[in-house]
Amino acid sequence: MNVLVTGGTGFVGKALQKQNPNWYYLSSRDCDLRNASECFAVFGLLKPDAIIHLAGRVGGIKENSENQASFFHDNVLINTNVLHQASLCGIKRVLSSLSTCAFPDVVKEYPFTEEQIFNGPPAETNFSYGFTKRMLHVQSIAYRKQNGLDYSTFCPTNVYGPGDDFDSDKSHFVAALVSKLYKAKTGESVEFWGTGNPLRQQLYIEDLAQIIPILLEKHHSEIPLIVSPPENLSISEMVNILISKIQKNIKVSYNKQLDGQFRKDGSNKQLLELIGNYNFTKFEDGILKTYEWYSKK
Repeated sequence: MNVLVTGGTGFVGKALQKQNPNWYYLSSRDCDLRNASECFAVFGLLKPDAIIHLAGRVGGIKENSENQASFFHDNVLINTNVLHQASLCGIKRVLSSLSTCAFPDVVKEYPFTEEQIFNGPPAETNFSYGFTKRMLHVQSIAYRKQNGLDYSTFCPTNVYGPGDDFDSDKSHFVAALVSKLYKAKTGESVEFWGTGNPLRQQLYIEDLAQIIPILLEKHHSEIPLIVSPPENLSISEMVNILISKIQKNIKVSYNKQLDGQFRKDGSNKQLLELIGNYNFTKFEDGILKTYEWYSKK
């Protein structure tokens, strides 16, 4: 199967490329997916049998909350063009990546399940981005129903690991954690956003890179399949785990700003029913591997 990966030079795309080097990996330098004609031309030229759609404008909680219009504009164009131009080019299989930001800010029971994706608005800090991911799921269902195309979606939780963006405003929490603790000197104080109380499921990048090809083969339904590890740790727990692993005497404080959702853990029950048991990387192991990788950059 000839597979085209959008966002092919991004964090997840690079991890996929290590395991599937013969696929096409499309970058923003190759094609501006916000432009419909460019998108159609590239898809028509490469003629892939399937597309794994990872491309999008992403960022950390601060950038996301301060640039809601830009995030909405870019991601709506990218997602709309990828699916529509793929259908015009006769590409019958598209597997698209969502985000847990697409799920409601608050649900009645946790972990939430795939069926709850429309049961309330996304969190305010990721409002626009969350809705663009939700609309990507809606669009995939629409093309399935109207055109009989095998367009499906999956929803990874927070992804971290070697190769992430560690030193910019786009850095997510774990990457920022690794960078700050590595640069901190013994006895220094390090400040993080929020209160340290929110809970997060952190998915190691190599786990996701192994699971995506399985989903390409097996996930053929309308379910926004959640890809999540079993651990659900608080921000402060994650900070303390890494400090204990690297044995650095560092003081930690929280600025009480932009805490984000208190929790957004998703169930992996339907994932494991589809792919079988999977041995997810424990956070304490994955974060140490990430820190060691970063220290050798």
